Amino acid sequence: MLRLFKAKIANKVGIYRGFEVRHPWKLKIGEGSIIGHKALLDCRRGLEIGSNVNISNEVMIWTLHHDYNDPAFAGVGDKVVIEDYAWICSRAIILPGVKIGYGAVVAAGAVVVKDIPPMTVVGGIPAKKIADRNINLNYSINQYILPII
Repeated sequence: MLRLFKAKIANKVGIYRGFEVRHPWKLKIGEGSIIGHKALLDCRRGLEIGSNVNISNEVMIWTLHHDYNDPAFAGVGDKVVIEDYAWICSRAIILPGVKIGYGAVVAAGAVVVKDIPPMTVVGGIPAKKIADRNINLNYSINQYILPII
């Protein structure tokens, strides 16, 4: 269905029940990635998700929000990019204009307000570095994708 709305979705992508996508024609997902149950993907300013990315359950990714200092409460934001092998754990929130680097991990419940370097593990509110990730990644998560659940 998303492809009918011009979303660019590679093969072997798992998108599970209850997800929400805003402006699907501005969504791009690479091969072997997984979008978990009840994920919210705001693509109004553009959302690029690489290959072998795990977006876990109830993650919220925002590309647009309001400027609380603007008298008219204007909308502001920018594209979000999530590079290959990143893992966004359950209930994490990614705010507009953020880039999640190659292989980075965002811990459960974290709120990401700025770019995350490659191979970095972050957690907390706002998200801060808590560890480094092993640099020898070579897995393919598409073997774990269930066709419909």
